[in-house]
Amino acid sequence: MATSQSESFNVRKATPQDAQAVAELGTHVFTVTFGPGLQPDDLKVYLEENYSVQATTKEIENPHKDMIVVTDVEDQILGFALLTRGPPEPCIQDIPKQVELQRIYLHPSAQGRGVGKLLASSVEKEAKEQGFENLWLAVYEKNQKVIQIYEKLGFKTVGTHDFVIGKETQTDLVMLKPL
Repeated sequence: MATSQSESFNVRKATPQDAQAVAELGTHVFTVTFGPGLQPDDLKVYLEENYSVQATTKEIENPHKDMIVVTDVEDQILGFALLTRGPPEPCIQDIPKQVELQRIYLHPSAQGRGVGKLLASSVEKEAKEQGFENLWLAVYEKNQKVIQIYEKLGFKTVGTHDFVIGKETQTDLVMLKPL
């Protein structure tokens, strides 16, 4: 993926040097979005397993994943997305050439500034360049604001799956978009 610039934002693939900033952003966004509904110990374990610098570095270096970041002109990370090639949810296993948009997180200061749209279009471009024809994601069913954004981007709900964090089980909508 070539580095590109739109307005005052840059889009590029993440490097291991980005792990600290991505981990901090992921921890913040996940905590604000999901923390209120979780037991503190469950949240702590989940964050350590998924948003530590070590875990983030592994994701950046994983050959089955592409982490894309949007930065400002000073190279501060405003958002990131994670494209994951792996087994799909059962409700879409028969869909050809599909890839998962596993995460798309924005810093609160980036919301409403076009960063999310830029990140989403960059992920779609990357997926197409890799030969994928369908993009899928899972989103918490109670996160209506984000569901509406995904619907505006062309995603349709095609099923559900359980997302387990400690003792809590949340239902996620599985959404699909042809590219």
